[in-house]
Amino acid sequence: MWDDPDKAQKILKERGRLKGMLDDCATLARDYQDACTLLALALEATDEGERREAQHQLSVVARRAERLRLQALLGEEEDGNDCYLELHAGAGGTESQDWAAMLLRMYSRWCDSRSFQPETLSATYGEEAGIKSLTLKVRGAYAYGWLKQEGGVHRLVRISPFDSNARRHTSFCSVGIYPVLEESAHEDIDSKDLRVDTYRSSGAGGQHVNTTDSAVRVTHLPSGIVVQCQSDRSQHRNRATAFAMLQSQLYARAKANQRAESEAARQKSPIGWGQQIRSYVLQPYRLVKDLRTGLEVGDAQGVLDGNIDPFLEAALATLRQKPVEDKSWRLA
Repeated sequence: MWDDPDKAQKILKERGRLKGMLDDCATLARDYQDACTLLALALEATDEGERREAQHQLSVVARRAERLRLQALLGEEEDGNDCYLELHAGAGGTESQDWAAMLLRMYSRWCDSRSFQPETLSATYGEEAGIKSLTLKVRGAYAYGWLKQEGGVHRLVRISPFDSNARRHTSFCSVGIYPVLEESAHEDIDSKDLRVDTYRSSGAGGQHVNTTDSAVRVTHLPSGIVVQCQSDRSQHRNRATAFAMLQSQLYARAKANQRAESEAARQKSPIGWGQQIRSYVLQPYRLVKDLRTGLEVGDAQGVLDGNIDPFLEAALATLRQKPVEDKSWRLA
């Protein structure tokens, strides 16, 4: 195995994934037994406080068991992979750009709670505040499987902090989720279909990044897909990452539009009214509602602080109950 480093790395990654699953199950079984023992002792001693504590532990174990059950349902080939997460602010200038920054914070905090590792590959920031567009690479077991249903338009309703008259504004931001593919899954792309541009990185990263054309932008002319990377000081490594991102988006688009006509598949939904998958309302009341599953959460601030697991779990559970063809809500 060690004569082929790429093969060895792939096997070790799969071993780590399987070991993590076994460790999670073993920990769950141990915690369940501990809670049952505590409950039995509490009932024997008629200790009401200990009984409530044991019941609380059992409810926590039950929720973890449900999460593992949903993870076991992630059966698509790429579900266990890392993923790319893209944010694009909609129309509305600073308002939408600030909303994109809020979503970045939400997903970053969720990644921290899962011990996932987000890495910024490219970013274009607003003139006053917020983010115009940004791409993250999220590393972690089943990162794509958990996040794949987050793709779509997210809508925010709030009193604008940028409006001197304190009026209520509605902002939109689109989220794109694409799997990181193994090298063996990459297909050759005709160089005539590509336009490669280099430019000077606009972000921090050292003297070399900011004084040379190390950032790379790749445009796939037939589909109109544009990817860019500026995370590395080396133009060659940025180019390789950008090509991997392009492969990922082409793969995801092909899968999502297997049953659609090729011309319709190239049309993108506008980032605006009627296209949102989730609404975050902060004024005049506080509520986050997923328009696909119907799930509503009143703790809007908790959701924006990264507690999006209820929505992820509800989307996965609903997806498993639907026929494969019922994906009309997904963006092209």
